[in-house]
Amino acid sequence: MASSLLHCSDKLPFMNVETILHMKEGIDENSYAQNSSLQKRGMDTLKSLIINSAADVYISQMPERFTVADLGCSSGPNALCLVEDIVGSIGKISCRSSQPPPEFSVLLNDLPTNDFNTIFFSLPEFTDRLKSAAKSDEWGRPMVFLSGVPGSFYGRLFPRTSVHFICSCSSLHWLSQVPQGLFDETNMPINKGKMYISSTSPDGVSVAYQRQFQRDFSLFLKSRAAEVFPGGRMVLAMLGRQTGDCVDKRTTFLWELLSESFAALVSQGLVEQDKVDAYNVPFYAPSLEEIEVEVRLEGSFSLDYVQTYEINLSSSGDAKEDGRTVSMAIRAIQESMLSHHFGPHIVDALFHKYTELVTESMEREEVKSVQIGVVLSRL
Repeated sequence: MASSLLHCSDKLPFMNVETILHMKEGIDENSYAQNSSLQKRGMDTLKSLIINSAADVYISQMPERFTVADLGCSSGPNALCLVEDIVGSIGKISCRSSQPPPEFSVLLNDLPTNDFNTIFFSLPEFTDRLKSAAKSDEWGRPMVFLSGVPGSFYGRLFPRTSVHFICSCSSLHWLSQVPQGLFDETNMPINKGKMYISSTSPDGVSVAYQRQFQRDFSLFLKSRAAEVFPGGRMVLAMLGRQTGDCVDKRTTFLWELLSESFAALVSQGLVEQDKVDAYNVPFYAPSLEEIEVEVRLEGSFSLDYVQTYEINLSSSGDAKEDGRTVSMAIRAIQESMLSHHFGPHIVDALFHKYTELVTESMEREEVKSVQIGVVLSRL
């Protein structure tokens, strides 16, 4: 994600998204590694699409070296699971074709603040699983060369025409920066009490977020166009909308509850209202049409597939359990930015209240999110 500053008053800290945003590091109970089951559920929804797309690229080109990049890999158990499945699938194809499997170059990308060490600590287990799978399926031990690539995917990451297949899950809804235009000419926030688009937001708020997404996604496509081989593919999964209306409950609801949690802390004197008013998230959930337009305008990829999927966040039937799962997931994602803007001392109280509100909502109704899956082929 490209570097940027959060526009706010002199009393409030600047936020450079590229150096601040990261999932909660480590493996303790608050870490992303322990609280990424919702992201795993989204990945599993598109698992066959990702594996089949990678296999199709391999079959069409049969390279001796197959390069896979995961953009926004984060840390924890999700980081290597898709890579493992892709390597296994292509290995089996090679065996059936009486071809030696290719060497695999695996490029794991995220922002420089990402906890890459947690991924690297898991490599011995990853290697052992590959060895066991290869032995049982009799397709030979694969050669897998894995690298961490820190940097923003809103810009170039890899050499020209060097990558066969790219996947990105649960990352492209994060913008390169908080959009410009969320403060008026007197430097006052125009979306007071809210951190994202809501039903009470002025029209300028949704316009600012839409424009930022357009700039970012266009730059993402242009950067990948330089890096992907002709005939290569990308599978992208991100939170999105099923309607053209930016105020879609399935994409704004959890942000609304976080804003309500802050309102409770303000009433208790734990947080200043000015700080809440000045906090805006670098997030945008696009519609199918917005994605299609940017792909067409950039012009380097064909849009082979695009579809929305509903993810039920109330899946266990136990509102208390589901509420805690969602709250811990949001905390693992948001804590770095919240701590920077408000200070780390408010995080426990904030998410205690947030867990209450999410649980109460789940006791009343099912809470769902929407994921968009996209397959693009390099022309």
